[in-house]
Amino acid sequence: MINPEEIYNLILLKQEGGYWDFKRQWYESGHEGDLLHDIICMSNNLDNRDAYIIIGVDEEDDYKPYDVTHDPNKRTTQMIVSFLQNKRFAGDVRPVVTVEAVHIRQYCLDVVVVHNSTNTPFYLNERYKQVRENSIYTRIQDTNTPVDKSADITHVEYLWKKRLGLVISPLERIHYLLKDKENWIKCPRYEETLQYYKFAPEFTIGYPLEDPAGRNGYEVFILNQCDNKPWWTIIQLKYHQTVLDEIEGVILDGGRHMSPCPLLDGVSTSGYGSWDVSYDFFVKDELPFAIHEFYLDTKSGEALTSDRRFMENILLFETEEEHQLFNYYLENNWWRRDSYLNDIRDPYVPDLEGYNTDVFKERIINNQIMQKMLKEFRLINNQ
Repeated sequence: MINPEEIYNLILLKQEGGYWDFKRQWYESGHEGDLLHDIICMSNNLDNRDAYIIIGVDEEDDYKPYDVTHDPNKRTTQMIVSFLQNKRFAGDVRPVVTVEAVHIRQYCLDVVVVHNSTNTPFYLNERYKQVRENSIYTRIQDTNTPVDKSADITHVEYLWKKRLGLVISPLERIHYLLKDKENWIKCPRYEETLQYYKFAPEFTIGYPLEDPAGRNGYEVFILNQCDNKPWWTIIQLKYHQTVLDEIEGVILDGGRHMSPCPLLDGVSTSGYGSWDVSYDFFVKDELPFAIHEFYLDTKSGEALTSDRRFMENILLFETEEEHQLFNYYLENNWWRRDSYLNDIRDPYVPDLEGYNTDVFKERIINNQIMQKMLKEFRLINNQ
């Protein structure tokens, strides 16, 4: 979701830039080629970030905002997606585009969000109106590549390097490479479960079968496994001999599944600052969840069952922005906690020496309530 303040600050600049463009109104019928050209240019922006086509700002009238609620040419996300699906993009890889409404003062503007992607360059292999096949368009400062030309070779090279993961740091690159899990190869000679990337063997990921720190405590997210004995480890990401990152990991259900430990967050519902409600979570587009998906054996029914049980006690956010907005929602709605209890059963927690099982039970019940609240939060924000 877009931060309205970000859009407002861009309007205050009173100029366009490398990842934002202003339009007084929606593209009229017959100008679909202009819409497609603008989307492609934004998808190939050189700022390596989400790009915005902000509709409802008049450049010729001192960048004043205009309400587009009743614009007859207004388009929704679904309309844009359908429009792009019918175009012949090279490799059938299309930009991801959404439309979001943003309120600036008393005006409702629409923002066409062209989401950042490593699939650049986006281009057509069949002409559509004035948009040429095999021409690569981009955006330089406030100017799109002319529709009858192609981007400079240096900019085209950058876009291909972006696709190949060559314009990012080693840590960012290994995040990208983990998505290509079929091309990671195990090293059977090592006691630790070490793997390297087939096409760039300097990148490795691995973990020892015993936790170097000797941790043996229980956490709520392992209690519903068939085998809930704690088995902790440390996941190392390396580039050559340089350790890029170390992440605490958990080997689940007697070795049937492996995952990074979730992150911990919480809110204060009392107003005193310290957390009185906490939860474990992942964010989909961040490194820990990429590692989680990397280690999930989707061909193993036992691993999938273990993963389902694991994720029952973990909140999964689409983006970090959604995570932060949900915290605010949780903080202001936790007073309704008891209204969610109707269909939640008292969880089973085994007797564990030295642990207060009532605390674990409360955490599990709270996790189920927060799963419901997250669904509710998304329904409210998607209206």
